[in-house]
Amino acid sequence: MKTLRLILGDQLNLQHSWYNSVEDHVCYFMAEMRQETDYAPHHIQKVVAFFLAMREFAAKLEAAGHQVIYLKLDDASNTQDLNQNLLASAESIGASRIEYQWPDEYRLDQQLDELDNQFEGVVEPVDSEHFLTSRFELREFFKGKKTYLMESFYRMMRKKHQVLMEGDQPVTGQWNYDANNRKKLPKGHRPPEPKLFERDVSSVVEMLTKSGVKTIGTLDEKRFLWPVTEEEGNELLTFFVDECMPHFGDFQDAMTPEYWSLYHSRLSFLINSKIIHPMTVIRAVEERWKADRDHASISQVEGFIRQVLGWREYMRGIYWAKMPDYASLNFFEHDRQLPSWFWDGNTKMACLRHAIKQSLEYSYAHHIQRLMVTGNFALLAGIHPDEVDQWYLGIYIDAIEWVEITNTRGMSQFADGGIVGTKPYVSSANYMKKMSSYCDNCVYDHKKKSGEGACPFNSLYWNFYDRHRDKLGRNPRIGMMYRTWDKMAPENKAALLSQANDYLNNIEAL
Repeated sequence: MKTLRLILGDQLNLQHSWYNSVEDHVCYFMAEMRQETDYAPHHIQKVVAFFLAMREFAAKLEAAGHQVIYLKLDDASNTQDLNQNLLASAESIGASRIEYQWPDEYRLDQQLDELDNQFEGVVEPVDSEHFLTSRFELREFFKGKKTYLMESFYRMMRKKHQVLMEGDQPVTGQWNYDANNRKKLPKGHRPPEPKLFERDVSSVVEMLTKSGVKTIGTLDEKRFLWPVTEEEGNELLTFFVDECMPHFGDFQDAMTPEYWSLYHSRLSFLINSKIIHPMTVIRAVEERWKADRDHASISQVEGFIRQVLGWREYMRGIYWAKMPDYASLNFFEHDRQLPSWFWDGNTKMACLRHAIKQSLEYSYAHHIQRLMVTGNFALLAGIHPDEVDQWYLGIYIDAIEWVEITNTRGMSQFADGGIVGTKPYVSSANYMKKMSSYCDNCVYDHKKKSGEGACPFNSLYWNFYDRHRDKLGRNPRIGMMYRTWDKMAPENKAALLSQANDYLNNIEAL
């Protein structure tokens, strides 16, 4: 019985049990498709990274003796549709069985479900053997509860996988060191130069151009900087543990226009495409700390592990617990379009200009730039969550819907009404000044609330709370904001609201 096995572009896990033995009756199928390049305006580096990683993976399978059908984007036989390509390839080799790993995106899950009606043979899904929880484990963990508290899920995961644990207690007696990890980068402080990779990708770029694939952002065709193989991923992981881990927690929230990588691992593309297993990353960090506790403090180590073991698995669990309805949630009923400068960074606001231009240059920005700069502005300005989702999904190299939409529509935009976060993550210019050096060279004054040159974040912040009081007024976590607002002089409140409306009406000129 001939079997065709599908490997999606984010299922590049060489440790999967599929590959434990070479079987003559099994053929693997991979394809670069327009259905994947065109559903959002993707960054050129993101598309190139996935195609390169897929080609490297296919080559390794063939070198190990496996049979592989690989369709490049411009192959004449490529229908650009996943199921049509699968069915045609199954017919070409006489396969009576199609197997696939559970996809991580709802749209692909639905598409592959249709194979049962389209294929006359046997269709069987299997686990991707990547995540540290099953698809619906979080839903069962929180069964009967109104709120999905990440901290309780995280503690369960620490116990389940015995990470930084002594029996059923945290190794240091403390579960969470988040409060320690909120430092601004000191003046004159130099983080390590980021570890980059180099390869010529001009042939891939030429193929995309000739095929008419529309992308955003830029890249250096001769020096593509991202790792796309397991070996390169392990190099980057080692670099992170050796060079970045000692200060990761301290400065994980810090922002500066001087350095784009800081102490961040930049491993998310590798993990999300399954090139590197999350537990490989977690154990590397944990074991180095156990071997040399002077190398990095527990606050650095726990802060990183919480993101991978806790937050990443939590977000994936939220996705499968709440889709497909989650993709249409719009708690605040926001309806404004993204300003055009989100696509080129040409704004006078220094923080947004840098975060957007960095994203366009590297297909990367760290979590606070995403949450408290671009995301904060989008929420305060009332941008429709669909617009925000599309932007984040397309521009970042690590963005796959299961992790993007929960972070964007949930954590960033509070469009889910509180499933992920207990309050909206919004701030005035005070936060930007506290955590970055953006304000130092901005045409807007972070101290001014209204009037000429006032930072837009200040008036938009109070305008947001004022217009959404009916939805947020009873939230105990933000009661202090409304008490402060209520104590303001009427003329000051009027000036703030007038300033905010002026900025919103002239959003393209900000």
